[in-house]
Parts: sequence; structure tokens; C-alpha cells
Amino acid sequence: MFLGEALGLQAMYECSQQGEDSLRIPKVYHYGDYSEGKGSLIIMEYLNLAGRSDDLALGKAMAKMHLAPATEKAGNPDKAFGFPVDNTIGGTPQPNPWTKPNSGTQEWIEFFRDHRIGHQLNLAGDSYCSNLWENDIAPRLHLLFEDLHGEKEIKPSLLHGDLWSGNIGSADGKPSIFDPATYFGHHEAEWGMDWCAGLGKSFWDGYTSLIPKDEGFLDRKPLYDCYHQLNHYNLFGGGYIGSARGHLENLKKKLDAKEKAK
Repeated sequence: MFLGEALGLQAMYECSQQGEDSLRIPKVYHYGDYSEGKGSLIIMEYLNLAGRSDDLALGKAMAKMHLAPATEKAGNPDKAFGFPVDNTIGGTPQPNPWTKPNSGTQEWIEFFRDHRIGHQLNLAGDSYCSNLWENDIAPRLHLLFEDLHGEKEIKPSLLHGDLWSGNIGSADGKPSIFDPATYFGHHEAEWGMDWCAGLGKSFWDGYTSLIPKDEGFLDRKPLYDCYHQLNHYNLFGGGYIGSARGHLENLKKKLDAKEKAK
């Protein structure tokens, strides 16, 4: 039961050993299942967790984790997108099949198309959103990533995967994040939940001091937000499907404009 949680924390721990101003992530000592199906356990380092404190430090620490190289100790010796195991985001299954070794922008586009938006749409069963995605957005998705080739080719970054205010705190005077839905992906995908994470100017000043925003960041933002809106709809129902539709319609308009400008 705790396999995905344990491997996610272990990967975040390894990618946060980047000096004093890194994230404080608990070390996992043991995890497993009790015999005869009587439950599961995870044993980890105790942290004296406190509330969120210094957002500037949080921004820098998140950037350091995103910049950490994909390595065997972090669970990604082939520098691919995905994760060693499938996990969950909330209660929703999150598939994480590996892309090919030394993956770049094209492999990321395919991964996010099929295993993030496509997966959530299959669960949602909303014909309007599915038709919009399959007919008008997915075939042209590459147009949103035209600025990310060559020297700016996307490289796998370790993502927390479900970063909202309830998963952010501090420990020992350092920023800490927990309850992850970890995988290796495009660092911009981390911010698909920032609509309920309260990331203000101080945070972004810290983050962009190490990872500046790329030219197409705002064009891609509705794509990454849509994943989490769809997931919230699949978890809770209600008006989240309207937000997801809005993001997809926004993406279609952006793609129409890009095609017209060619």
C-alpha cells in the first residue's frame, strides 16, 4: 500500500540533498505489508512539522529539487519521464510508465497527452471534453512546446506532483513538502495546482532566481491546470468539470491562434 509513497519520498529526499537551502524531506527507513493481508506500514524519520514559513526559501528549494539530475539513487537511471511504480493522486490511480531513455520534449508531450490528460478524460467520461481534446488539442499539442527544443529541450525533473497548501509546511526551520504523487516530468507541470497553493511573489522570486519562466509558460499553464481540475472532478464531481472545459477551450483558442500565425 505504501510503495508509491515510500519511493516518492525517497526520490524527493535524494533530489533535495543540494545544500543547506534545500527542502527538508523525511528519510524512509522501511515499508511493507503485514502478513495475511492485515495492513501496511511505513517507517520514516520524525520531523517536527510546523506551518509554512519562508516562501522565498520554499521557491529556491523547489527549484533545486527540479534541477537535481535524474540518477539511479533517485530511481531514474535512464533519464526518462515516468516513475518506477504507478501511484495515486488523491484517490485517483496515476499511471507512470517510463518513456525511452534520455527522453526530451517529444516524449514528454506524448507522456502527458496519454497518461495525464487522456487518462483523466477516460475516467471522467465527459464527451464534450474528450471530443475537444481528441479532435482539436491533442493532434496539435506540439505547438505549445515550440520554444522547448535544442538547448531548452525538456529534461526530466522530479515533481512532488500534488503541491497545494495542505502539502506544504516547514521542519527545522526549512521548507518541507509531503504527501506526494511523485513522478519525473516537466518542471512546469508542478504548478498545475497553484490555484490552491497560495504561491505569491516571494515564492516566484525565489523559484525564478534559479529557473526562469520559459517563453511559452503561460500558453502551457491551462494544460497543466486542466489535469488537476479533471482529477478533482473525478474525485469530487461538481463544478470542476466546468473549469476543465474552460481550460480546454482556452487551449483550443491558443492553438488556433498559433496555426493562424504560421
